Amino acid sequence: MNVHDHQHGHDHDHDHGHAHGASHGGHGHAHAPADFGRAFAIGVALNTGFVLVEAAYGFVANSTALLADAGHNLSDVLGLLVAWAAATASKRQPSERFTYGLKSSSILAALFNALFLLVAIGAIAFEAIRRFAEPSPVSGGVVMIVAAIGIAVNGATALLFMKGGKSDINVRGAFLHMAADAAVSLGVVVAGLVILYTGWLWLDPAVSLAIAALIFWGTWGLLRDSVTMSLAAAPPNMPMQEVLAFLQGRDGVVEVHDLHVWPMSTTETALTAHLVMPAGHPGDAFLRDVCEALGRQFSIGHATLQVEIEGVECPLAPAHVV
Repeated sequence: MNVHDHQHGHDHDHDHGHAHGASHGGHGHAHAPADFGRAFAIGVALNTGFVLVEAAYGFVANSTALLADAGHNLSDVLGLLVAWAAATASKRQPSERFTYGLKSSSILAALFNALFLLVAIGAIAFEAIRRFAEPSPVSGGVVMIVAAIGIAVNGATALLFMKGGKSDINVRGAFLHMAADAAVSLGVVVAGLVILYTGWLWLDPAVSLAIAALIFWGTWGLLRDSVTMSLAAAPPNMPMQEVLAFLQGRDGVVEVHDLHVWPMSTTETALTAHLVMPAGHPGDAFLRDVCEALGRQFSIGHATLQVEIEGVECPLAPAHVV
């Protein structure tokens, strides 16, 4: 997760009904990530145009390889549209029912794209295995030229998303889609050249299987991260023990419990925790400073801290209680 800027226009005080002292929460609000709407629009336009061209030449050249690749590219256009819709939905204002807005839609989109990639891998592998049994000649220069155009289109689209992929797995999913397509097109060109000179028809499905394996290798991380995010797991690079030690080390804090860290979206992280402070509530400035520090050091943009006074044990204090 990348470090976000934080705004603190106001702090909120919450009364959670504990017997000893009101509980107070400080909230840090992270700025929205970079706007990739333009990148999604360009990617969708480029790839839709290429799908139409590739399908047309597939019919003209009687090439099932080009038609299959056009179908694969069409699936990527759908994937881009889903990711774009999620990025747009995540900016919606909160409502009474969706109090966080629709930020988590970006997590669902990343999961959908990972599953979509796995389906595409299965289709590629199935076709490759079938062609081992029934070798078919490569359709020559037309196929190679169109595949080369595919490298340019998909490579250019992938570059649009490369920078944002480090901080947003939804954007990373779009990048993987495009990079995978560029790899598929490159494999078609290379295999076509070798087959034209050697006549090794088995090379085409062999290269397809190798590409499918590479795509699976890249997709597995996206699938794993999106599934764990869907289960409200802490981000994989979140040092939970360091977060706990940081909170325990604040002046006046003798115990920290009910600590939870989870992703609100593919770019924003939330935290809640109970701080036991026998000397009494330290004031709103303390909460604001802690929230700002959590943002700077751990990229946690939405922190809610509940202060408790010793005397009555909190029912959420035991580690096994959620």
